[in-house]
Amino acid sequence: MARATVGGLELGYELIGESGTPWVVTPGGRYTKEDPGIRELAEAIAAGGYRVLIWDRPNCGESDVCFEGPTESDMQADALAGLLRELELAPAVIMGGSGGARVSMLAAAKHPDVARGLAVLWISGGVFGLFTLAMHYCAPSLQKAWVGGMEAVAALPEWAEVLERNPRNRQRLLDQDPDAFIATMERWMLAYVPREHELVPGLPLDVAQRIAVPTLVFRSGESDAYHTRATSEAVAKMIPGAKFVLYKGAGHVTSWDATDANVRDVREFLRSVDRR
Repeated sequence: MARATVGGLELGYELIGESGTPWVVTPGGRYTKEDPGIRELAEAIAAGGYRVLIWDRPNCGESDVCFEGPTESDMQADALAGLLRELELAPAVIMGGSGGARVSMLAAAKHPDVARGLAVLWISGGVFGLFTLAMHYCAPSLQKAWVGGMEAVAALPEWAEVLERNPRNRQRLLDQDPDAFIATMERWMLAYVPREHELVPGLPLDVAQRIAVPTLVFRSGESDAYHTRATSEAVAKMIPGAKFVLYKGAGHVTSWDATDANVRDVREFLRSVDRR
């Protein structure tokens, strides 16, 4: 297990491939770098002559918990940029799915020096999808902090994995001031309220339109309640020059699928990035 310290946080990561254009894959949800399909996709990309970083965001897997920043995704995007700089992998092609897509877009927009290209899958969106994220990521911890303090938060199943895989996270969580923690959860929840000027929470349209690297928006041909195809199509139109590519395969809309057809699309995109 490799770790790097970025902004006072320890982040777990792994590098796949010995050399080549740097690439980073970020999972969605609070899933870890061990989420099924992540390693397989990274290995398939690395086989084309690239070096691929897979990592655990703050609040995921082996990495430290952190409750700072205007949104959780903002905080994780800053951590990603710092990790790429720390490992001397910047600029890299930045790829992420679902919540990882949000983190990837924020990293590319806020830290243009670390982005060589951008590939995003299954972008979360729609009124129901965004409100569901607010309730899923923030509401349980907020409610427990109100009625039972940080001990009650630490007992939630949502935090079980990060406490088990990184034992120091328990004390980091217990050390949070309950009132400050509640304020953070409310601030992070508010970011998911749909706004006309934000297709992606925390990423205003005018900021997204300044993303200047080659961009691939890659998703299923079908839609679902949490990652509407309309959101992906709108993002592809919003980022200058972005390419919209359909997912090939029979899996769930948010399955990481390293089938030959999908990997060919990714490698073709990477070759276009390398030619720049």
